[in-house]
Amino acid sequence: MSCSDLPNIEETLFHVPTAEAVFRRPFSSHRPRILLLYGSVRQRSFSRLLTQEAARLLEAMGAETRIFNPSGLPLPDDTGADHLKVAELRELVSWSEGMVWSSPERHGAMTGIMKAQIDWIPLSIGSVRPTQGKTLAVMQVSGGSQSFNAVNQMRVLGRWMRMLTIPNQSSVAKAWREFDDNDRMKPSSYYDRVVDVMEELVRFTYLVRDRSDYLVDRYSERKETAAELHARLASD
Repeated sequence: MSCSDLPNIEETLFHVPTAEAVFRRPFSSHRPRILLLYGSVRQRSFSRLLTQEAARLLEAMGAETRIFNPSGLPLPDDTGADHLKVAELRELVSWSEGMVWSSPERHGAMTGIMKAQIDWIPLSIGSVRPTQGKTLAVMQVSGGSQSFNAVNQMRVLGRWMRMLTIPNQSSVAKAWREFDDNDRMKPSSYYDRVVDVMEELVRFTYLVRDRSDYLVDRYSERKETAAELHARLASD
């Protein structure tokens, strides 16, 4: 393709997206790896119960899951990245191909516990961007009427972390009514929505995981890399 009508474009760095390029890589055969985070350390945490329900569904759909327990995670920047809980969280993020974030809504927002976990995940570790191109599903629980403040906030954070947040989401109102004495979620339209969300997450993870590097490849970053290379060669 000629870039004659695009004088601001560096033609050698301008890549035309094609279906062939998107699906060139073979599909992985291992189970999708999903990390689940929840935003409360209460003894009976409904965001944790919702997370556990989601993990059961994901396992039934063929995924491999890990749930991170935020208890003991220090405040962001209150210690170094070598702290055991911080290191555990970052290792799980690197392991994962997709994530589920589930938070209570507190004061019209996600909890500080949820935000602290996200804040401990850096945009880059050396040359690796641990969240870029991975899939994300967001869910919330509310003590009162249904709200979407927490899921909307987490969507913004997912975008900032360069994740591919799936379209569907779950918001469970009056969560204290939705779980039985065995801490299992009762049959309801809320439960059905959780099934929908996990089903969609697995599908998107299959679609994205083997080609995330291509999907997030950017002209501006190729251009910056080329400029840095030219500068280094000029200084040799």
